[in-house]
Amino acid sequence: MKFASILLTATLISFAFVSCNEKKQSTDIITHKPVKKEPAHPTKMQDYEHPDNIEWLGKTYKVSISRHSDTQLPLIVDESGSKYYDNKITVIVSRPDGTEFFNRTFTKDDFKSQIGENYLSKSALLGMVIDGAEGDNLKLAASVGAPDVLSDEYVPLIISISRLGNVSIQKDNRLDSSDNSQEDEDDGV
Repeated sequence: MKFASILLTATLISFAFVSCNEKKQSTDIITHKPVKKEPAHPTKMQDYEHPDNIEWLGKTYKVSISRHSDTQLPLIVDESGSKYYDNKITVIVSRPDGTEFFNRTFTKDDFKSQIGENYLSKSALLGMVIDGAEGDNLKLAASVGAPDVLSDEYVPLIISISRLGNVSIQKDNRLDSSDNSQEDEDDGV
């Protein structure tokens, strides 16, 4: 019995000695749990409201232009996959006595006839400003283009509002208002 107990002890010591010398190989792989990337929320352009006065038909009219993002319009997705909300722009023209002469909300679909469908689907209604009065028409400049604030891609448009409230829209084909003829003369051209 003593012999068996010595043999058992010697066996246990040898196993302990061998196990201390062997390096255990682990098959466990430690890695980081993948984090699901949340889909980016659509970007909204900043809302604005701009009231201004303009001399038209011999009187001073008040023109209020306001832009607001519209979550009900279809989203715009650019080439990089970024999503944007489109805008609605409301134009209100008031007579000198304060009564409303014109009130209309524009979307980019109002410019379909001037802009191709393919370009229109990737663009937003960017903005609108007073361009002046010309005869019986009040002129507004509008732009439809890339909604990314870093982009300068857009199509310039002219909106004419007649004294009867009729609206016509056309592309703005005017060149930049700076006068390049003096520069050409200076360059010898």
